Amino acid sequence: MNLTGEVLRDHIGQAGPDAVAAVLVAAAEPERVALAAGLEAFLKSMEPEDWWRSRHDPTGGLGLAVLGTMPTAARAAALLNRRDMRDKWGRIPVAQALSVVRARELPWLGDLAGRLVTRLRPEDAWQGGWSFAAALLTESGAAVPMTEGFVGGWLLDLEQQDSRRRTAFVDRLRETPHLDTLLPAVFEIDGLGAHLGTMVWDMESGGWTGRPAFPAAVAQLVAEGRLDRATVLAATVDRLVRGDRPAFLRPFALLHDELAPTLDEQTGHATDYAQLLPDAPSTIAGTAQRALRAVDDAGRLELDTLLDVSRPTLVRKEKTLVKTQLTWLDKVVRREPGRTGDILETVAAAFDHPALDIQERALVLIEKHARGLDLSWLADAAAGLGGDLPVRAARLSGAPAPVVPGVPAALPPPSAPAALPEPIGSVTELAEEVTALLHEETLVGWERVLAGLVALRAADDLSPLRHVADRAGEALSPHGWNERRAALGVAIRGVLRGGPSELRETGRAWRRIVDGLRPPDLTGDPTRLLALRIAEVAERLHQASAVVPVATPTHVNGNLDAAVLVERLRRAEAQGWEPLPLDFEQALLRLPRGTAPAIADGLTSAAGRRLAEWLAGGGLPDPASSRVRQPAGKVHSWHVGPPPGIGRVLVTLDPVRAGVLSVEDQLVTLTRRTTMGYDSEVSEPVTLATALPHHREIVAAWALPGLADQDERGDPVVLPLLAENDGPFGPAMSLAVAYSLGARHESDRAAAVDAFLALAARGTSGFGAAVGGDLGELGALGLVKLNRAVLPLTDAHRAGASAAVWEVLAAALPLLLLAAPRGLPDLLELASLVAPAVGAHDEISGLVELAARKGGSRMLKEARRLQAVLTA
Repeated sequence: MNLTGEVLRDHIGQAGPDAVAAVLVAAAEPERVALAAGLEAFLKSMEPEDWWRSRHDPTGGLGLAVLGTMPTAARAAALLNRRDMRDKWGRIPVAQALSVVRARELPWLGDLAGRLVTRLRPEDAWQGGWSFAAALLTESGAAVPMTEGFVGGWLLDLEQQDSRRRTAFVDRLRETPHLDTLLPAVFEIDGLGAHLGTMVWDMESGGWTGRPAFPAAVAQLVAEGRLDRATVLAATVDRLVRGDRPAFLRPFALLHDELAPTLDEQTGHATDYAQLLPDAPSTIAGTAQRALRAVDDAGRLELDTLLDVSRPTLVRKEKTLVKTQLTWLDKVVRREPGRTGDILETVAAAFDHPALDIQERALVLIEKHARGLDLSWLADAAAGLGGDLPVRAARLSGAPAPVVPGVPAALPPPSAPAALPEPIGSVTELAEEVTALLHEETLVGWERVLAGLVALRAADDLSPLRHVADRAGEALSPHGWNERRAALGVAIRGVLRGGPSELRETGRAWRRIVDGLRPPDLTGDPTRLLALRIAEVAERLHQASAVVPVATPTHVNGNLDAAVLVERLRRAEAQGWEPLPLDFEQALLRLPRGTAPAIADGLTSAAGRRLAEWLAGGGLPDPASSRVRQPAGKVHSWHVGPPPGIGRVLVTLDPVRAGVLSVEDQLVTLTRRTTMGYDSEVSEPVTLATALPHHREIVAAWALPGLADQDERGDPVVLPLLAENDGPFGPAMSLAVAYSLGARHESDRAAAVDAFLALAARGTSGFGAAVGGDLGELGALGLVKLNRAVLPLTDAHRAGASAAVWEVLAAALPLLLLAAPRGLPDLLELASLVAPAVGAHDEISGLVELAARKGGSRMLKEARRLQAVLTA
């Protein structure tokens, strides 16, 4: 049978890879090469649906056809590296691929394999792509590349075979022909620890274990003599010393433990362990600490080496490491009496540790061995001590008692919000901003694009915008899940064709906008206001009358200067048009509080008169916000036993008047369920915050369910934005800060610190006491973890907001002392640090009684310390 393009395509689509390989092997080389151009054209012309329309998946056959017809490595690689091919290399059967290339005796097979391997990603191994590329490389005899993609793919391929065949990983590792070549690179290439697996198949139990397979497998090969022990141990320690992400280092740390270095081996790597102890992740630092201590116990560690490594170790945040180091130094003091002074000066490095109990432990150690020593150096070293420790250190050193600092100066006021960038000036810039907006949605982006689309809708050349719309595809589909993008797509297509919008045909709930009905439907999520404004503009863009948005803010936080709005209304009166209804309402909601009605004098249009009336009425009145506790579950009539605990604390909003604006009632009315469950909340609080820049309590109330969820990561922008915006600081804002102080994720706690500092700098009346009361309640109920809240409060104290932090602590502690939740000792310790900084001598309800109790628990020790500080 002669091999033709039609025959080859039929085999690819109908007969499958075996048949394709057979006809290619049987054909003569000129016949194969003659089909190259036709195959290239055929593959490039394939549509996405062609890949699944065939009787057989065509990928395997196409890959074999490329290997069997292309005249050069470059042309073969270009086709195999196409996106629609390279993700499916694993569907190209390796045995048939090797039969085809062997039949052709290709001189450029090594070149092709190199071009394919350089594009490999480790994760390609999961679909078999690594096996295909590695087989071609091995067949060619070319040098093996030491790249992350190839070496990482080798590891994942071994793991995949392990899980698929249920064979021991060590057997797969022992059998692989690449062991001696690739294993050294596993230790040398950063990031490969990510590909060492997380579980191993246990042959005895017939299930998965939680430890990576790699460490035990390598250790077993070392024990068998297949791998050199000294080489593997040196590579392991070197990998740990060079560092990487903690999760990526874990398999190597486990391998170190599996190897269980002897004392002689630990001594040989003492310098490496000394590098690990101060800076490595905690588990690895613990391993280094144990190894160094074993070397020291054997008398093989230089004392100066120990002292040098101890200083940075004593300020690590991991208390267990620090306590162990202090215990070790205590032992060394007794062993080296001639160096007591040097050792105690090293111990004093722990005075810079942020935890008072660590500082105290170090001071007690110095007190223990101080007899007969010159401690004049102690006064300077004690400068970092907190709580009652400076007085004790001064007594020990013979220096005068330290002077308690006065109340720290107020924080500098926060800067004003930045102005909105200049309007978009060209269609090219508009196209760029639309692209950026589709990548990351921001208030600035939405407002500038909306205004720019209106201003440039009649431009002579709209081709840049058309190009963006064509390329965006589903991102601007009127049927997409994102209403704002859907409305923007409708608006853009209306501009491009110069005709009516597609709103009526989309099937969305925009009918009230299209028909001009009031009120617009926000459907329980007030952030929908922005989508409805975009739809409102889209519906009017094709009309001759102007539709210039008047709600475009003047500042990035959503604020709109009243003078700018008045000027826009004067222009509207002069040109004879009225603002769009919903857009005008948004403009009113963005005006600063307290704007005088006189600013609207001289306006004669309906919008101008409405503005004057709005300002005369004081704008949007603050709704009444009330805290509500939600039980964790529903209590049925047949419920036996104590009622379920409180699940969370939220806030309700009740309007104080009938709505003046069509959207007013929907914005300021918020009810909550009687039990914990799905509650109305805003999907994107920042969007609502910029719609109501002077009503942060409303925004916080809507956002609370999300902030109260300790498992989900929040938006790090919203809380600082609310702190900088205007409006009363009520129950919702207080709970928002309290929840965020105890948030699970570090980014959320960092946002809480930013918000806390902004509120303190603005002198927000009573916010510290309010937040403290809520933190105390939430902590007592177990809704936030106190040890998490201690960290951001400590940061706020160090940043200069000590007075506000003390207000929080003074309000929270009476509630917490009654409940004694986990983390209370840490909060008491923080209070002992902050109280001297602000000169506090408050009486904390319950503290005297707790401090008087007998016992040696840390909570009692910290209670006594705080009581001593407050009564000093």
